Parts: sequence; structure tokens; C-alpha cells
Amino acid sequence: MPAQLSGGQQQRVAIARALASSPQIILFDEPTSALDPEMIGEVLQVMKTLAHSGITMLVVTHEMQFAREIADRVVFIDGGDILEVAPPAEFFAHPQHARARRFLQKVLDPLHQESLE
Repeated sequence: MPAQLSGGQQQRVAIARALASSPQIILFDEPTSALDPEMIGEVLQVMKTLAHSGITMLVVTHEMQFAREIADRVVFIDGGDILEVAPPAEFFAHPQHARARRFLQKVLDPLHQESLE
């Protein structure tokens, strides 16, 4: 049966299984990375609902719009080093570290990457 589930369905089952133990915190490591683009929104919506329910979530993600909307705090890590910790509004509007600025420009404006090199 699990082999018949889509990637998005498998993620939702994994989230439901994690919730069965009534955790205080849930860890997500790139929960949308292997999903079909059409399924990403479904999984992010489940996570958004969880965030609003009060469950603490630690999420490793490249989904910047999701992080901007849902996170209480953004931690930018590069090469295993924490380079910046900030509220989302501050991080996305005025990243302090040059590496964070380069990352955001490349991710949020991929057509203009060459201006950074």
C-alpha cells in the first residue's frame, strides 16, 4: 500500500504518524525536496496548519516563501556554520551576512544571478 501513495501522500502520512505521539516539537528535513511541484503546496499547507496549532517545528527548507510566512525565526546555515539568526521580516529584507545576501538573491531572483559573481 505505501508504494501506491504519492510523495505528497507519503509526507502527510509521515506527519500524521509523528503527531500520533503528541510531540512538542517536530523536525522536518527538506520535506518538499522529493515532491512533484504540484504536491508541494499540499504538504506546506499541512505544515502551515501545524504551525498555527502551536506545535514547534524545526524546518530545514529551501522554500523561502514558506519560511517567510510561517517562521518565527530564520537560521541561515552554510557549511555547517550558523551565519545569521533573525526574524523572517528582518532576514529577508536586510540579511546581515554577505553569504545570506548572495543566497537570497540567487534563490529569489535566479534570472539575475550573474550580477553576483
